Amino acid sequence: MSILRRSLIAGLAALAVAVATPSRPVVAQSGDVVVFAAASLKNALDEIAADYTKATGKKVAISYAASSALARQIEQGAPAQVFVSADQKWMDYAAGKGLIEPATRSDILGNRIVLVAPKGGTKPVEIKAGFDLGKLLGDGRLAIGAVASVPAGTYAKESLEKLGAWDGVKGKLAEAESVRAALLLVSRGETPYGIVYQTDAAADPNVAVVGTFPPETHTPILYPATLVKGAGADGTAFLAFMRSATARKAYEKQGFTVLY
Repeated sequence: MSILRRSLIAGLAALAVAVATPSRPVVAQSGDVVVFAAASLKNALDEIAADYTKATGKKVAISYAASSALARQIEQGAPAQVFVSADQKWMDYAAGKGLIEPATRSDILGNRIVLVAPKGGTKPVEIKAGFDLGKLLGDGRLAIGAVASVPAGTYAKESLEKLGAWDGVKGKLAEAESVRAALLLVSRGETPYGIVYQTDAAADPNVAVVGTFPPETHTPILYPATLVKGAGADGTAFLAFMRSATARKAYEKQGFTVLY
């Protein structure tokens, strides 16, 4: 791949981060419920928040980003009331810092990771031990959440290592600061393939799922939700609504596995 194209992809990754991953907490109005949630939850939680506002009159301000970024923002004093992570690692991090109410923590959703390509003609890929993703990429790059900090990227790396495909792709990564930023690179046709959650793929009409990673090849994908210390009654009420039958419909529409 040419230096020019590498620079272009790097620039687009930065743009995708700016669009899909806020670098600072949302600015909430007084009285809003403030929620920090993994980027992959955007479509479902936007719908749930709208339903909650319609039912209660209470507005919900949601900041979407990688779970790692959100946990660190909470640690730095960001005024979140509810935190939903895309993995246990960053929820454990918040718990270890004394930032959450442990008794309110529970796993509410499950997900899967998939291989996606720009829609239009890419053949299905059988994802199994020994499959050569590096060969499929050719001179292209693989859009993926940053493997050191973004849960979707961590799950993807685990699976690729288990399948024996990691060595062939580790030098061809286009790492992004959230799974939605990685999705955007594929959606725009700037990378031939990407690894995202199946729920992200369902939310973007410009990508197609060409393969699904076997769940036994990576840590189970679970979304724990909790109250942040000092959340108060409004946070408690919204967290309960997130576990309601109304919310279940929104999650299932996006392809999440509901665990409550």
